[in-house]
Amino acid sequence: MTKRQFQHLLETIVNSTQKQEGLFKETAELACDLLNQSLEVDNIGVCLFSGSQACELIAHTSLQGQTSRPAQSLCPNYFDQLKRSRTIDVIDVENDGRIAELVDYLNENRVVSHLDVAIRINGHLEGVLYLESGQLHEWPESESHIVSQVADQLALTLATQRAYDTDERLSLFLKAIEQSEQISMVVNLATDKIEYVNGAHHAISGVPKQQILGKPLACLDFFKQSPVQADAVLAQVKLGKIAKGNTQLTRRDGESYWLRYRVRPFTTPRGNHYALVTAEDCSEELVQQNELERLAWRCSLTGLYNRSYFNRALEKTRSGHLMLIDLRGFKRFNDTYGHEKGDSLLIEVARRIKHFASVKKAELMARVGSDEFALVLEGIEDEQSLDYAIKRLYHQLNLPVQVGAESFEAKPALSVVEINALEAGFSALTCADIAVQYAKKKQGSAIQIFNHALLKSFKEDAQIERDLQAALKNREFELYYQPLKDLGRQAYIGAEALIRWHHPKKGVLYPGAFIDIAEQTGMIAAIGEWVLEAACRQLNLWQHHNINLSMHVNVSARQFFSTQLYDQVWQLVTRYRIRPNTLILEITETELMEDVVYATHLCKELAELGVGLAIDDFGTGYSSMRYLKQFPISKLKIDRSFISDLSVSRESREIISAIIAMAKALNLSLTAEGVETAEQESFLSALSCHQAQGFLYSPALREAEFSQFLRANTERPLH
Repeated sequence: MTKRQFQHLLETIVNSTQKQEGLFKETAELACDLLNQSLEVDNIGVCLFSGSQACELIAHTSLQGQTSRPAQSLCPNYFDQLKRSRTIDVIDVENDGRIAELVDYLNENRVVSHLDVAIRINGHLEGVLYLESGQLHEWPESESHIVSQVADQLALTLATQRAYDTDERLSLFLKAIEQSEQISMVVNLATDKIEYVNGAHHAISGVPKQQILGKPLACLDFFKQSPVQADAVLAQVKLGKIAKGNTQLTRRDGESYWLRYRVRPFTTPRGNHYALVTAEDCSEELVQQNELERLAWRCSLTGLYNRSYFNRALEKTRSGHLMLIDLRGFKRFNDTYGHEKGDSLLIEVARRIKHFASVKKAELMARVGSDEFALVLEGIEDEQSLDYAIKRLYHQLNLPVQVGAESFEAKPALSVVEINALEAGFSALTCADIAVQYAKKKQGSAIQIFNHALLKSFKEDAQIERDLQAALKNREFELYYQPLKDLGRQAYIGAEALIRWHHPKKGVLYPGAFIDIAEQTGMIAAIGEWVLEAACRQLNLWQHHNINLSMHVNVSARQFFSTQLYDQVWQLVTRYRIRPNTLILEITETELMEDVVYATHLCKELAELGVGLAIDDFGTGYSSMRYLKQFPISKLKIDRSFISDLSVSRESREIISAIIAMAKALNLSLTAEGVETAEQESFLSALSCHQAQGFLYSPALREAEFSQFLRANTERPLH
């Protein structure tokens, strides 16, 4: 091929419409045809790479069809050579190690010699222009030079096509942004100047974009009218954080409007820092929202103010007495009698509060929770008047409520807080809530006046909460074991694991001092996991020494319904090789009834693992025979409150007799808790109660003391 022919071939490609318009496929086809006419080879082709897994055939001249070159991931060495040397000229494919990875492809296409030239853009390998011959073919420098020049033109065409595509996408993007009703603005964070803003800014603010484009941020109404808020937003964005919010601005015609903005910082590939500002007029939405809030100040069910309004009003109140009313057991009432009757109960309670407030000339009253009400009494100076008002309100609320043909008790708990006597840092409603929790636990009149002793107790609980966080890490917990006695065999057959906390300052703490706090804070889950593992570890040691005992472990409601209990028990039973039916999990019947469907499913799964289930404190909850039948439980534990007054209460004796008869009917094992006298044991034995535990036999003991107790009460050696 002469130099003139080469020049003509190259000029044809350069001047072609295909190349000038950036049409890569058409340019590649033209180049292949021109090279095929000028060079004596069997096939010429162009491939593009679109990632490590793909090699796309763009154009070729083979009459028999052509398969695409293998993907880059299959030929890493070949492509590395092609990228570095740009040209690979192979005279005999059988004797050239450079293309070993292509041998299968070359043999399949009957290629003996080939010339490959890289198509590169800015040093990046984009594709390959290849020439293939079915016979031995030497590749003179002139041919390599021609093909390299053609490959360069293909690279230029590909770059042009991508530039056109980018320009088209950018143009489309800008047109879309300009059509948007939302303000879009780009700010240079190095200069604080506005480098782009769309037409929506003029439509919303009334300021033409020509007046702010290229100008400092200080020219914006936001910085002029709300400088403190605007400076805070800019400072936050310069720290790399997203800023968002609402601001009220005034147009130059005097009309005010609300603008909702969002500012997101970003960095360009060259390391320049910018911020994208998007904003929209939200005036109509906020007006509607304010109207809805105005309408929403009252509870639609009771007609009282709601919590939001009450909190705002209470913040401005400096004197008077806050009264908080909590209806005990309202959730259970709703579940038992239905929401319709629950609503009727709430409406009647609200009516009584309104009546009391009208007599006392109180105006601020509200429903502050699903079953909580609050009101503020002002003008009561002496304690006697306050005491009378409290008792009158409590009496009125405690009267039976008639719902249809039925009569129900509201069961109020009442707390009172003197607003002007509060410590700094404690809100009146918080203190009232602290006091009402104590009121709910009282026997008789559930009334509690907030005082410093309660606050001190609350602070102590808060300190216990902080100490609990370190207790697990510092290994301050220990399990004690209370023996369970088989009344028929007169032998000890099990133990209940009970947690003790060796507090670094307060000494040994019983569960009553910290379990409620652990429940409230969510730490009960971690404590429960520790207890369960420690108990299984100890049970494994007993079984290893042939001590035939069962281990009872209390499980909290949070732990039981956590969705992780089954997996934990499965791992522990497997790891410690616990014998079937020797690990018994205890949960109260009230907690078990929180989600009957889930509880039933979990109980069945645990039973399949050979883990027993016991209902603790039985008789104090509200489970039914139907649910007892469907739960795969193995044991009931009679609550100690029925055992303690056996000698003086005929009702307790009747209840215990009924529970034992029911357990026999359902084929359930039965344990009596809190047995302290021989008289109580004799009564239980006469009714064929299976097991008992309590101080009559032993308090909870540390492991070493428990082992001594067993040895002292077992005729034959334990191991």
